Amino acid sequence: MTPGGGSGPMKDCEYSQISTHSSSSPMESPHKKKKSAPKRKWEVFPGRNKFFCNGRIMMARQTGVFYLTLVLILVTSGLFFAFDCPYLSEKITPAIPAIGGILFFFVMGTLLRTSFSDPGVLPRATPDEAADLERQIGNTEDIANGSSSGGYRPPPRTKEVIINGQTVKLKYCFTCKIFRPPRASHCSLCDNCVERFDHHCPWVGNCVGKRNYRFFYMFILSLSFLTVFIFAFVITHVILRSQQTGFLNALKDSPASVLEAVVCFFSVWSIVGLSGFHTYLISSNQTTNEDIKGSWSNKRGKENYNPYSYGNIFTNCCAALCGPLSPSLIDRRGFIQPDTPQLAGPSNGITMYGATQSQSNMCDQDQCIQSTKFVLQAAATPLLQSEPSITSEELPLPGKTTISGPCATLTLGQPTPPSSMPNLTSDTGLTDMIPLKEEHEGHQFLTPEEAPSPPGMLPSGSPITHSHTMHVLSLASQDSLHEDSVRGLVKLSSV
Repeated sequence: MTPGGGSGPMKDCEYSQISTHSSSSPMESPHKKKKSAPKRKWEVFPGRNKFFCNGRIMMARQTGVFYLTLVLILVTSGLFFAFDCPYLSEKITPAIPAIGGILFFFVMGTLLRTSFSDPGVLPRATPDEAADLERQIGNTEDIANGSSSGGYRPPPRTKEVIINGQTVKLKYCFTCKIFRPPRASHCSLCDNCVERFDHHCPWVGNCVGKRNYRFFYMFILSLSFLTVFIFAFVITHVILRSQQTGFLNALKDSPASVLEAVVCFFSVWSIVGLSGFHTYLISSNQTTNEDIKGSWSNKRGKENYNPYSYGNIFTNCCAALCGPLSPSLIDRRGFIQPDTPQLAGPSNGITMYGATQSQSNMCDQDQCIQSTKFVLQAAATPLLQSEPSITSEELPLPGKTTISGPCATLTLGQPTPPSSMPNLTSDTGLTDMIPLKEEHEGHQFLTPEEAPSPPGMLPSGSPITHSHTMHVLSLASQDSLHEDSVRGLVKLSSV
């Protein structure tokens, strides 16, 4: 019990010291909320694509025809290896299934590489980049028109650049907010701008562009060889059997050969024709998109000659098939960087809080309330421990250190409570800010009625006499509490 009885509702008080380095302090707890796992860029990718294996596999959204391609290749090749190869390896040579196996694995490898890779998607402009680009375009138009008005104008559709003496137009993409580089185009199915866009191929379930064109070409070329190989040896198998048992009996003995022959017959023409067409494109260093539009002529003497051709078939083929593979520009497996700025680390024992506008906007209502309550708690400490009393028997002697005795002096430079602090002597305010306890090992504090007014700045070593004794926090605790008070005030000023 407090000396003197104390008729107020608050008789015994316990002040729980708030550690500046504790993870449960009110100032730091709002920043240590449970964070969700960081997202990767493929999870918020704006294009119409599907991703698998945590972003490692990238495909178009329409993949039904791709699965049909897989089924046709797997079923046809499987029937050939199961029903035709045993007879052919026995009657002709064991090299037939070996060569067929090599072609099959090469076809499957190039197909999956084409379908699962990034074709060369160009990243979209950020809002700041798009606004800056439109501002630059507006300034250019103002200068060209002799006007200084800064109103919004839609960006122009094209820019012009010179490539090997040929004027090439760069079109502006209103979806991606960028000027597309030369030979790039926007795919309407995938909703992406693709670098060196060739075409969107539903058979492989992906766009064909700069980063997967060589694999696409090797796929259709090897598939042509595999189709011709299977078709030729299926016919050979049927002919050899018909010589022994007759044509109808040969068909009855190997019905799978009939199915293989039909599939290969109807597909070999389109596959071989597509391979020949892309061989022509590679030899002239053109894309399907450019050839369909008739953008360039193969003759150098004409005005619209192809500026990308090296003038040599061998060089063009080496550039398309053997050149370095450019890296992906979209970084689909990278983590999304948080927009919220991080708090600076502690420096010289004081945590520095940024006062930028972005940081001040982050303080929500709950955080502000907790910060304000913490500052009031820290500011209430000088009121409770002001003017401690010492008796004549307990006067500190020079050079003697007391452990349990009260602190009789206030060090010069200790800050006093702010004058704008609300009235802390009300019963309700102190009851909310300071936890109560009936008995706490004899620790005693002044009641609100007995708390005197805050003292001024006193020189070091000046004793203050009072009629009651009290237990006071050590100087180190006062320093940490005042440090927390400064923190709270700085945080409130930033809010």
